[in-house]
Amino acid sequence: MPFGTRVRRLGRLLVIAGALLATFVLFASIAMRVAIRAREVPTPELVGRPVDEATRLAADHGLTLRVDDLRRADATVPVGHVVAQDPPPGATTRRQRAVRVWLSGGQKVAVAPALVGESERAARMRLAEEGLGIAPVAEIRSRLYPPDVVVAQDPAPAVETSEVRLLVNRGEDRVVYVMPDLIGLNGERAAQVLRSQGFRVAIVAQQAASGIPPGVVLRQQPAGGYQVHPGDPISLEVSR
Repeated sequence: MPFGTRVRRLGRLLVIAGALLATFVLFASIAMRVAIRAREVPTPELVGRPVDEATRLAADHGLTLRVDDLRRADATVPVGHVVAQDPPPGATTRRQRAVRVWLSGGQKVAVAPALVGESERAARMRLAEEGLGIAPVAEIRSRLYPPDVVVAQDPAPAVETSEVRLLVNRGEDRVVYVMPDLIGLNGERAAQVLRSQGFRVAIVAQQAASGIPPGVVLRQQPAGGYQVHPGDPISLEVSR
């Protein structure tokens, strides 16, 4: 048989063998995927269920239940019911895998700490450390206490509770004035009146102004009509 004919036959055999091998690999891959998917199940919703019911539901999906020793405080889930799970509901997992769950320890009851005299921020941090909730804060405005300090609490210290209500002082209300329009007035006299009311007034510049006597206010900051408080800075520019 001529050498060229033998080479062509060998080439055809190699092509056929390659095609058969590729087909085998393709079907093997498909079969493997089908087998894997056949073993995959969605994780059921277990949160809120008692342990025995969660165990049965997990078993119905070909899964087992692993209960964590640590219980989590939760006011909305009854004691002994599932409060959290891993994997989460709806996640795909393999059969015979364990679903880890945490049970509710119920609403945590602790002793209210003494918070009067502490800053609101410090009181919030203390309550968080104790695992206690905090109700909406009530406010007063008084010169008798420092600003943002707890002046009362409910319940009193050493009382068992799950939540603490705070009364916080926001500081004395500041007097509010409407900034007058000073343009055209004598700058020194205007500054003297404003300083007597507790404002910090400064003449920051003098500008040449044709036909205007020296010392007359040309510009001001803040402008007339704005709200100002005693202690606020006021800048004036006057003619020279």
